[in-house]
Amino acid sequence: MKYIFVSGGVISGIGKGIATASIALLLKAAGFKVAPLKMDPYLNVDAGTMNPLAHGETFVLDDGRETDQDLGHYERFLAESLNSTNIATQGSIYLSVIQKERNLEYDGDYVDIHNVTQEIISRIQAAGRDRNADIVLVEIGGTAGEYQNMLFLEANRLMKLKKHEDVIHVHVTYLPVPQFLGEMKSKPAQMSVRDLNSVGIQPDILLARSTVAIDAPRIKRLSFNTGIEAEDIIPAPDVTNVYKVPLNFEDAHLTDRILEKLHLKRKQKDLKKWRDFVAKAEMAERGVKIGIVGKYFSSGAGVLSDSYISVIEALKHAAFTQGLKPEINWIDSGRYNDGQHVEELKEYQGIIVPGGFGSRDVEGKIAAIKFCRENRIPYLGLCYGMQLATVEFARSVLGLSGAHTTEVDPKTKFPVIHIMPDQEKKLLKKDYGGTMRLGAWDCLIKAGTLARKLYNRPHTSERHRHRYEFNNRYLKNFAKKGFLVAGTSPDKKLVEMIELKDHPFFIGTQFHPELKSRPLQPHPLFMGFVKAASRVTKK
Repeated sequence: MKYIFVSGGVISGIGKGIATASIALLLKAAGFKVAPLKMDPYLNVDAGTMNPLAHGETFVLDDGRETDQDLGHYERFLAESLNSTNIATQGSIYLSVIQKERNLEYDGDYVDIHNVTQEIISRIQAAGRDRNADIVLVEIGGTAGEYQNMLFLEANRLMKLKKHEDVIHVHVTYLPVPQFLGEMKSKPAQMSVRDLNSVGIQPDILLARSTVAIDAPRIKRLSFNTGIEAEDIIPAPDVTNVYKVPLNFEDAHLTDRILEKLHLKRKQKDLKKWRDFVAKAEMAERGVKIGIVGKYFSSGAGVLSDSYISVIEALKHAAFTQGLKPEINWIDSGRYNDGQHVEELKEYQGIIVPGGFGSRDVEGKIAAIKFCRENRIPYLGLCYGMQLATVEFARSVLGLSGAHTTEVDPKTKFPVIHIMPDQEKKLLKKDYGGTMRLGAWDCLIKAGTLARKLYNRPHTSERHRHRYEFNNRYLKNFAKKGFLVAGTSPDKKLVEMIELKDHPFFIGTQFHPELKSRPLQPHPLFMGFVKAASRVTKK
């Protein structure tokens, strides 16, 4: 088994996840079985309790593991579903070591940091075995020079020492082009390589991230100062479409350089469908304007889209496949809390209310949903977006004044969305970690519904991340007014999908369909939503 470690330098958010996913795609296209693994330096056991504004989206796998958003990149590029062996936080590693010590699995020996690095190596090898991989790709979270990821780098050093010809290191670094100079500067990249050198690692390949492709003089200077061969310094310029990144790498001979260093021969070259998808995306001219109404966008003076990155990518997959160019705007739901400004939603051809938790800005989301329902604007509600659509319908159509989800109002007279009984005791104890309905659950799709038409099959499996459910006590009241249950759990006890009978497109899901969308396999609900939105005349 071969191993590729991927690290980042100079700045955070440099694109290690996209780089790792791209390399994984290229190696798969070359005929190899690949196992990607994200090593996160956080002491959190998983990503489930992290604020999306600080850490980005929590991506949920089929087996229910709450992970870093980079797992989403891996799945989208590889078109494969991953599992818990493909993610390891430092917290989960320490927890495993401590549990082994408590269980006397170290035979009474003292336990130190060496045991932690051995656990890291064990996780890396297990990821490869689980997928019967030829190559394991290990993305090291954090930035070179930080102390938080030192143990991951030490594991890399030890594996290189023992398996010299089977381990390589790819370093993603950044070359800024200061506006006041107008010249690309290589010194920060040189220093990040030296940070790696200081812990015993010499990168084999350098991915040179910048606003523009690195030029020959800078490559020569970097090579001289880092000891990396010029042909192993690969341009990685900014792109408007991340799905172009693997093609840029392939054209720069990255696959060939990796295979040569790992002493492997290419078995095939299968990138035609990917090239066709990217070409179609680049040719798309007709825009479709979509608004995403959420609360995890604002961070100081900045606007962050990573909180909903899977939703955004799913929209791109659906739009590009239909020859459309998605024009996605992020709308802070707090703007509509008092019912003002909601008329501006007429500018959009479709609206999405994505997942979320808590009471902040809920009334703004409800106001947006009501406007979409009354003005026949295509609407897709994801998880919380479905639950709040239920609340809005109960209030406005069924006349249940004060109807709410018990997540926001535990004393509401009309709890149309309520807590799952088996979770109530845990919440009372403030035991929030891992208490949700998580992972893949089967869903029966009702015949005669729009959802059934879009899926074109009677059942599906979708990923969940929520605690609250539709209250079946109100089911008949909703059905009488055209609020249809389009999908249920196999035992028909849990509502999974809803839709409105007399509306161009109004669907809500308890699950997160965006997590299963792939560039070459867009999710059917997003396909239907984008198609309906494209029919709406732009204002």
